[in-house]
Amino acid sequence: MKIVKWLDEHFEEYLLILLSIFTVVVIFSQVVMRYAFSNSLSWSEEIARYAFIWLIYIGVSFGVKKKKHLGVDAFTLLFERKGQLIIGMLANLAFLVFAAVISYYGYDIVLRVTRLSAAIELPLKWVYAAPVFGMILTAIRLIQNITLEFRELKQINQPENKLKEEAV
Repeated sequence: MKIVKWLDEHFEEYLLILLSIFTVVVIFSQVVMRYAFSNSLSWSEEIARYAFIWLIYIGVSFGVKKKKHLGVDAFTLLFERKGQLIIGMLANLAFLVFAAVISYYGYDIVLRVTRLSAAIELPLKWVYAAPVFGMILTAIRLIQNITLEFRELKQINQPENKLKEEAV
């Protein structure tokens, strides 16, 4: 269970760190090759672009996990905590539907892609799999967020809490 807990807490972080380092090293190598040796790597731009695509979709999941995506909260500020939780749950459900649709149709596209990339001859299925993988991770994080919000909403509605609030 420690492994599952560690993956839940750190999976996206470490993937993002590795992809960022990889992208920086590849681009730095290209710059050094171009300016120091007057030669360039034929594959560096392509592989950096693909790593960046993966970075973006995994970053969506990480943003959901940390609850750091941009949002307009002017409307939710009109409500008390219970209303804010309900609106948050509805927003997360809408995002979950979006992630499920992207995953479903993205998977269909991955199955149909047969081409190879130009420079490194990587099957483009790997590139097209990034949105599918990222949105599946996002869906998992959204389900976790909805569950936490539901538990908090349940706590607010418990009679014990109402009695404590009235006593204060």
